[in-house]
Amino acid sequence: MESLFLLVPLSIGVVFIAIWVFFGASDGGQFDDLVGPGMKILHDDDSVAAEAAKEADKSA
Repeated sequence: MESLFLLVPLSIGVVFIAIWVFFGASDGGQFDDLVGPGMKILHDDDSVAAEAAKEADKSA
């Protein structure tokens, strides 16, 4: 029973800290764009390959 006097306030404190961290991350823009980074990896950067091919054609 005595351990509850320590564990209950400690667990309430942990919950409030977790909520504070979550809302701090939310206000900081952590969750603004969840789709963009996933879609960015799917787009190929063909411009670099095209420029390299043009350079190879010029030198040949």
